Amino acid sequence: MTDSVSETPGSDDEKLQKVLARAGIGSRREMEKAIAGGQVSVNGKVAKLGDRVSQRDKIAYNGQPISMNTREQQRLRVLLYNKPEGEICSRHDPEGRRTVYDKLPKLKIGRWISVGRLDFNTSGLLLFTNDGELANRLMHPSSNIDREYLVRIQGDVDDAMIKALKEGVLLDDGIAKFTDIVAGSAEGSNLWFYCVVMEGKNREVRRLWESQGVRVSRLKRVRYGNIFIPSHVRVGQWVELQDAEIGDLCETAGLNRPKKQKFSPNLNKMRERQQKKLRSANTNKRHVNSRKKK
Repeated sequence: MTDSVSETPGSDDEKLQKVLARAGIGSRREMEKAIAGGQVSVNGKVAKLGDRVSQRDKIAYNGQPISMNTREQQRLRVLLYNKPEGEICSRHDPEGRRTVYDKLPKLKIGRWISVGRLDFNTSGLLLFTNDGELANRLMHPSSNIDREYLVRIQGDVDDAMIKALKEGVLLDDGIAKFTDIVAGSAEGSNLWFYCVVMEGKNREVRRLWESQGVRVSRLKRVRYGNIFIPSHVRVGQWVELQDAEIGDLCETAGLNRPKKQKFSPNLNKMRERQQKKLRSANTNKRHVNSRKKK
């Protein structure tokens, strides 16, 4: 064990926030805030941003020891959740509203980290992982990862408006734009569009459309990078990505594909149970819809 935190890079030293993120404690950004807030200690001393640690150091988060080998102990996992409207993307809500974490399976090591957020009134694809480094890469603007949304617009939309939205609009926090907009169907006075952003700023899609004097009445995320919502995953349901899909997602985030992970009987059984649950729920819904038509 070292007597003090390393501030100069060594052969086996890593940034403290990176180690914590990789251990699944939270995203790298969350860990930077935790370090700045005095929640992390190394070798009994309160850590500070810029500290580096090695395998010999003893790390604690909120007084609880963190193993440097946690990353080797846990399997890289990713969940896809089809978020309904009316849920918040926080772990706890003082107002007692439902959160996106309520239905997720429990983890023995680490915790689920959301890859970005969706507004209370926005539905659709939300990814969770137990690897903070993967979450950080997927969210970081430099990764230039597409987020595709299906949006319902109330108001008139013309070619000049589409051109402006694709070239860039000045919002309160800077220039924003859609990299692609494709018209969908029309329902009376409502128009549907598929649109793509690459930064994921707060309420970016809604603010872009509202800057043109129209109203967003429905918003759903349908794709994140190379991951789409499978047709069998209904609103409020989750599914775990397979190893091949996780490997593709890592490459999308600019990370190496993980080494082939050992076969886990328990995880395999859990995946099979969840797939069976999804199929059963969808079958029951089709039966209910069939009876309604009769």
